[in-house]
Amino acid sequence: MGLLKTEEGKIFFETREKNIKIIHDDFLTTNLIENKSIDLIVTSPPYNVDIHYNSFQDDIPYEKYLEFTEKWLRKAYSLMKPDGRMCLNIPLDKSKGRKGAGFQTVYADIVNIARKVGWKYFSTIIWNEGNISRRTAWGSWLSARAPYVIAPVEVIIIFYKERWQKIRNGKSDITRNEFMEWTNGLWTFSGESKKKVGHPAPFPVELPKRCIKLFSFVGDTVLDPFLGSGSTLIACALLNRKGVGVDIDENYCKLAKKRLTNEAKVGQAKLFQPSTSQEW
Repeated sequence: MGLLKTEEGKIFFETREKNIKIIHDDFLTTNLIENKSIDLIVTSPPYNVDIHYNSFQDDIPYEKYLEFTEKWLRKAYSLMKPDGRMCLNIPLDKSKGRKGAGFQTVYADIVNIARKVGWKYFSTIIWNEGNISRRTAWGSWLSARAPYVIAPVEVIIIFYKERWQKIRNGKSDITRNEFMEWTNGLWTFSGESKKKVGHPAPFPVELPKRCIKLFSFVGDTVLDPFLGSGSTLIACALLNRKGVGVDIDENYCKLAKKRLTNEAKVGQAKLFQPSTSQEW
């Protein structure tokens, strides 16, 4: 993957067994990932809907949230190969969080910001979680005065850096049935249990699994700038991709490591914590 500079306490762990690395750092400022080294990003950044993360304030003014979005999208762009792609899981709109903020057009705003940074738009996948029982806000109940219309879906926006067609032809591991089903831009599968995973906003491994098999070759390098509970790296380990995850919170790095061991069978004995620069 190239030389990744190391700093004390920043590389949380790595394993050569399945080429997986967790970096405990702020994605905006980390220098541990080489520019133009990433084939695919699969991530779900903070939604700014007042989720109680350990180390991130998820209820900032919407304008500040968009500024943060532009910064991380710009950093991600610099890390991508010319034919690199990104699968960005975000809400369609925002109806929770800071009081008085109202409904915000998150999807449209982020697409515009990504284009400003240089990302090229390819398509959008609608993820139907099939979970409407959690809805509690109805606006004016049984009245036309001020009803709320809330879509129980999220989106996965597909961007690319400079060219959509891959420069090299690698090995794909997607099956015929998977390809036919997943190229339909409406995906229906359940979300992940917060209580089960131990994280306030996990996404199921099924999401990065589909993105990785559909948009990358075996052996490609996949990055998740907001690793959280580690779902993207679990999918990488199971699908023979090199995986790099970054998270600002040490406890979430620990959680991701634990899930890798339990769910992806990454051998605990083969994990090591480097203290010097290494080729990977």
